[in-house]
Amino acid sequence: MDITLQASLFDGDGDIGLLPLAGLRRTELGLGAWIDVLTGWLTGADELFEHLVAHVPWHGEQRRMYDRVVDVPRLLAHYGADDPLPHPVLTRARARLSEHYAAELGEGFRTAGLCLYRDGWDSVAWHGDRIGRGAAEDTMVAIVSVGEPRVLALRPRQGHGRAVRRLLGHGDLLVMGGSCQRTWDHAIPKTARPVGPRISIQFRPSGVA
Repeated sequence: MDITLQASLFDGDGDIGLLPLAGLRRTELGLGAWIDVLTGWLTGADELFEHLVAHVPWHGEQRRMYDRVVDVPRLLAHYGADDPLPHPVLTRARARLSEHYAAELGEGFRTAGLCLYRDGWDSVAWHGDRIGRGAAEDTMVAIVSVGEPRVLALRPRQGHGRAVRRLLGHGDLLVMGGSCQRTWDHAIPKTARPVGPRISIQFRPSGVA
């Protein structure tokens, strides 16, 4: 797969690891929803990006839209609770997040979904993770971003309130919690400006998709 990433000047010495979670900053969105953000949580993010591009079994999907079938505009991979993750740092990240949020979440993160956005035309439309328990229960989805920064946008599901935008890449962490999946939608919008590839790694509890 020919995916070229412009190396970051801020990615340290290339050692892949995790910084303490003490720097997480929470923003209350309203309606019982919140996000936590920690910039540069994962170090050596460019090296991890290259590893994931080469070793993850990426695949495309199609979906019906009105009267035709279209390609999903990104590549995907999914790891169940019992599947080995494609790099040891992701196993450590999941365990660290599970420990940090144990009291609030009441359970651990179990599954991992990966999305590869190859350029600015790859995207994900407005949605909430409301398949399964996320439709009726408060839960969390933790996203680690490697590669070029892309905007993750959030807006109230009922349209009352101001949208929130966060630029994520190069090892940034964003956790959506509380009622976020039920009361807010999120998206990775398309962009016409030149932008390099990005991979997001989403950790979820069981039964949330």
